[in-house]
Formats: sequence, C-alpha cells, structure tokens
Amino acid sequence: LLLCPRPLARYAGRLLLLPLLPRRPPLKPLPSEIWSEVFSFVLLQSIATNPSVDKARLCMSLAMDVALPLMYANVNIRTVSCLEKFTTCLYAADQKWDSIRRIPYSTPGRWVQVLDLSELTDTLDCRQVYAVDLLLTKLFPLVPFLTKLCLTPAVPLSRRALSSLTNRDGNSSLKALGGICYDASFHSPVATGDDPFVRLLQKCHNLERLEIIGKGFDSDFESFPDSILQEPASTVKLCLPKLHSLTILSIPASSLLVSLLNNGLPRLRALSITPYDDIPYPASCTSRFLDVHGQSLYTLSFFTPKSWPTQLHPSPSTLFHTCPNLRHLSLEYPLPDLSLPDPRSTTLPLQIMSIPRPDMRFWRVLEQLLPCLPSLRAVRIRDVRWLCPGMSSRAQETGVQGELRNWRRRLGRKGIRVLDADWQDMP
Repeated sequence: LLLCPRPLARYAGRLLLLPLLPRRPPLKPLPSEIWSEVFSFVLLQSIATNPSVDKARLCMSLAMDVALPLMYANVNIRTVSCLEKFTTCLYAADQKWDSIRRIPYSTPGRWVQVLDLSELTDTLDCRQVYAVDLLLTKLFPLVPFLTKLCLTPAVPLSRRALSSLTNRDGNSSLKALGGICYDASFHSPVATGDDPFVRLLQKCHNLERLEIIGKGFDSDFESFPDSILQEPASTVKLCLPKLHSLTILSIPASSLLVSLLNNGLPRLRALSITPYDDIPYPASCTSRFLDVHGQSLYTLSFFTPKSWPTQLHPSPSTLFHTCPNLRHLSLEYPLPDLSLPDPRSTTLPLQIMSIPRPDMRFWRVLEQLLPCLPSLRAVRIRDVRWLCPGMSSRAQETGVQGELRNWRRRLGRKGIRVLDADWQDMP
C-alpha cells in the first residue's frame, strides 16, 4: 500500500505503508561454464566480422575466468617474433607458479589445446630455423593439455626438440600431429626404437591424425648409404588403436615406416602417400605398406610434393587387389594400368576417382574398369578448372577443356559426373 499526500502537487511523493510483495532476491551469478558458452558464441560471431576482438570491453573477472582461457585454447602463430613472445609469456608464468597451487600446471600454458604453426613464414634462414627449434624445445613442456599440434615442414625438428615433445606430460591427450618434417638421419638400421619419432609415437596412444613429410630421394636410390636401405634388425611395438588418417609424403623408407608396417592399425581409413613402386623393398616401403594395411582403407590418395626437380614414381597397378574397399581413389602421374582380381565377378565399391588431368591412355583403362564399378558417381580432374561461361565455344572445345567435355559426354551416359579441382560440375 502506498500513501500519496498532495497528489496534485508538481512533485508528489509516495510513502510505502505496507509492502504487499516480498523483496526480489538478488540474481544468482551464472557459472563460468555458461559464460564460456556465451563468450565463445560472441567470439565466433565477432571474428567473422572483425578479427581483432577488443578485450578492454570486458570486465576483469569475466576476462580472467572466461575470455583468456578461450583465447589461449586455439593459438595460431605466423611469425618467429610472435612465437618468441608467446614462449616468453608462458615461460615467465611457469617460473612464477608454485607448488601450493591446486593445479600442478601453470597458466596460461595449461589452457593451450591447439598450437598451429603451419602458416609460419616459409622463407626462413638457418639462424631463424635454429631459433624456432630452440623456442619449441622450451615451449613443449609448458603445454601439457595439447590436443592438436600443427608444425611446418620448413622447420625440421631436431632430436633435442623431439625429445622435449616426447618427455613432456600429457602426450596421451594428443590427437592430431601434422606438418612434421622427418629427417632421414632419424632412420636406424639396428632398431626402430632408436628413432626419436618412433619413441614419440609410443607415448601418443590416442593419436587420430598423423602427417609426416620427408625429403624423398635427391638422386638414384642406389647411391644412398647402406644404412638407409637396410631393414632394422628389431622393431618396437606401437599402440595406435585410434589412428584413422595417415599422411606420409616423400618418405620412401624409414624405421618409422617399418614400425608402422609391423604393428596393427585397426581404424586406419584414410591414407595419403607418395608412390615408389619402382623401388624394391626395403629401399621403399610404400607398396608393402599397402599390402599390409590396404584392406581397411576407404580413402587412398597418391601425391608427390612439387619441388625442383620433381621426380615422379609409378603407383602399383594392383591397387584393387590390396585395397578392395576403397570409396575414394586419387592417382598421381604416371597413371597406372589398374587391374582387377577377377574381371568377371569383381564388384568394387569405389565412388570417386581423382586424376591430375584427362589422359586418353588412362581413358582406355577406365573404360575397362567401368563394368566393375557400379557405385562410381564422379571422376575428379584434380589440376584443372572449368572455363567461365563467357568464353567462346571454340575455346571451350580445345586443349584440356575439350578433353574435359569429351570425358563429360562419355561418362554422362553412365550417370557419372566430371568435377574440376574445386569439385564443381561444368557451369
């Protein structure tokens, strides 16, 4: 009840005589988990419109409890100076951390879950490469909850950096490891356990994605030392039950490949590899790798990194013998003469086939395979794009574009699409 004396006055007052309703209790503070969801949603929306997020607009408690952990969770570093500042920040915070804390790992290092250095500048001199290796050696023990690590092949890791990554806490939580430059000096003709990269994989039991890139053969393999061409006398056991995607480029032979050969990979479904079918085992392990692990593959991609001079090696012609369950097959030059186990009764589940460019010699091979590929839905030309509709009809019928249209007419009768490098049909 309210008492209103002098109701006609210019500034009439109101006196509370009897409160009919109880006072509203103060709102309970939202837990930090809900604020994290709210801030992550706002952060994703603001990154789409403005990449620079202004943290000054946040209150101190919200920034410390919610914003900073989310910003440190996904770290993308593009320059050496940025990597140096980031490492210095984490190392200084770790030095101030004491054993009285409830959590044994320092902040903000324990907030980092994804560390991406794949966009690091490629034009690095020897001094910068050494500086990056030294910074990574110092940084790896400071990020114990890392789940994804993406490096750049332009910076090969030394044994010191690999030892720092191997001996840190939390390797069991690492799920993706990419951009690793594998040095041929890691190969051991005595035991695969002497390979520092094999010792790292021994501690990454939950690894799901792995990408390693080597340097290939700079010359004829017969000129290589005998230690590179010998199979290690003993192998160690690797436990990678969750590994489903594997990329091995420009590595014909190594103690790492021998370890993967001699251990089971039950969930391996996607493989990208550089072919070396003309080089016998043990100088090349790629064809043997397909013989061992090809039964479980759904996606197989042959790819040779472009360097000068680029040396292209043939792919095995018995792919459908060793990999009968493929859904996607991507081939590399020189295109192989694929054969079937039994042309009369074989039916393969292949759905997509990719080749670099249309080739009339390979068309004859594909034409013989089509009766055994009832599930084939698309042929992708990996290095060619369709011309714009504004070009003249004569330009669209000549050269590679003419071959594309010819393939499209022939395959279109069987309900198979021809896609370009962008996975687009003819406009």
